[in-house]
Amino acid sequence: MHQESVNDFMDHVVAKSASQYEFHQAVREVAESVWPIFERHPEYLDMRIPHRMVEAERIIIFRVAWVDDAGTVQVNRGIRVEMNSVIGPYKGGLRFHPSVNLGILKFLAFEQVLKNSLTTLPLGGGKGGSDFDPKGRSDGEIMRFSQAFMNELFRHIGTHTDIPAGDIGVGGREIGYLFGQYKKLANEFSGILTGKGVNWGGSLIRPESTGYGVVYFAEEMLRAHSESIYGKKVLISGSGNVAQYAAENANRLGGTPVTLSDSGGFIYDPDGIDAEKLAWVMELKNVRRGRISEYAEQFGVAYYAGQKPWAVEDADVALPCATQNELNVDDAKDLVANNVRVVAEGANMPTEPDAVRLLMDNGVLFGPGKAANAGGVATSGLEMAQNAGFAVWTREEVDAKLLGIMTKIHRNCRETAAQYATPDNYVVGANIAGFIKVADAMLDQGVV
Repeated sequence: MHQESVNDFMDHVVAKSASQYEFHQAVREVAESVWPIFERHPEYLDMRIPHRMVEAERIIIFRVAWVDDAGTVQVNRGIRVEMNSVIGPYKGGLRFHPSVNLGILKFLAFEQVLKNSLTTLPLGGGKGGSDFDPKGRSDGEIMRFSQAFMNELFRHIGTHTDIPAGDIGVGGREIGYLFGQYKKLANEFSGILTGKGVNWGGSLIRPESTGYGVVYFAEEMLRAHSESIYGKKVLISGSGNVAQYAAENANRLGGTPVTLSDSGGFIYDPDGIDAEKLAWVMELKNVRRGRISEYAEQFGVAYYAGQKPWAVEDADVALPCATQNELNVDDAKDLVANNVRVVAEGANMPTEPDAVRLLMDNGVLFGPGKAANAGGVATSGLEMAQNAGFAVWTREEVDAKLLGIMTKIHRNCRETAAQYATPDNYVVGANIAGFIKVADAMLDQGVV
């Protein structure tokens, strides 16, 4: 067993999960990082820890039938991947998007296991969602779909079993509908979902937490080299929740966010997207559901249709906050040519593997999503703690705890990378640190 290679292992994974390309990509990245440690820890291979870790403990797939505003019956598919509960109950978001399939959710759930491990909180990993597309749907349709989805999901979740959260397509509105239906079905008021409204069990800073966290992580990366985000030009992709609050926190720390994007293209505002402009973006995206091109018209700046923001010159920090595999090798070459110092992932796996290697080979500090964007699930854990204690913490308390968690994650990744002779390699540091905690718990609990 000790002679098994990464390629042997990946052949095994691919054979059992054909066509699940995002899942293969996520597993290979982790396997390549952790395989060298098996020389020191042969017990991990003896007990088949990697092979067990890539198999979900449970996958639930179900039909979601609902009626649209025209009275037509619609049918979608719901999925919940309960990946690993060795250090705590399953924790991870729900995604409503046409691209949702089993492979994407397995990739996200696998990443979530290691991300949650890094947070220092007692949380396992899971992910779920549906191929339902909320875009263009009325509030009534979204409510009926969410209720139908929860009618099936509720029997598989619980505060000590599986605590879902929001993700792409699942914001405060959807969480409200899902929570209301769970409460009716289970006849209890509990912290079964995170991302709830502040008036009914939610936590302050939860909407901001992923965006705030990625900026805190980037700041720690810079501080480790006696630098700061203060005065630095920041490129951000996306214009949803994560991108919005990454821009807000960059402003708070003295940086200058200059780009935002959506599927149509990106805007470049050389004067910076300040608090007033960002408030306009939030109204545009969160209320009117408009396109980022409208920002260019409103503020008289350039809009680049069909392009991504990574070629903008004289930037210092890049925060990909849109979706998986959005930053490719050509984009990475642009970032290197423009002397970008730090890339920190706000989205899940937004950088292609070859682009990651190119960035790191050229001395760019690279913060992988499982570490850099862990602020969201960390604050979900804080929301769970408040619910369990029937407590409400102030905005300042939650923000301070979030900063503390992101600082600890950075320190753990950095120290682990140095321990395994890969200084400043946050990919290796995050993967090994996250893996070892889960692996040791699996050894402790036996073959189950």
